[in-house]
Amino acid sequence: MPEVRIKEIDEHEIDTILAEDIDFEGVLNFKKPLMIKGKFKGEIKSSSALYVGEKAYVEAHIEANVISSKGRIKGDIVAHSRLELYSTAHVDGDVTCPDFVMESGCKFNGFCNMGGGPKDQKQKPEGNPA
Repeated sequence: MPEVRIKEIDEHEIDTILAEDIDFEGVLNFKKPLMIKGKFKGEIKSSSALYVGEKAYVEAHIEANVISSKGRIKGDIVAHSRLELYSTAHVDGDVTCPDFVMESGCKFNGFCNMGGGPKDQKQKPEGNPA
């Protein structure tokens, strides 16, 4: 089986970075890519990408287009396009996403919903089978 590879993040392409010495609590709403390297507690909502650095600790409900983590996340995650967990990532929470990539060595404790469940399946008509 081929090894999973996730494209490395170029920090120069990210508009906003919350540095290692940041300890922030509240609600984050943003429209351009953001990286967290420090501590954050609260709620995150974005139509863009969220990157969580290797030494970061995030305790939040997270909803974003793409979520890529090398650090620790505690809380439920909704990724509208893709969730990426590097080998150093640790997630404690439920995940909803259509595309989920995990490198060997990451830790994930929770439930994962990628669609295709009973709500997404067509109901079979009742009555006599033909």
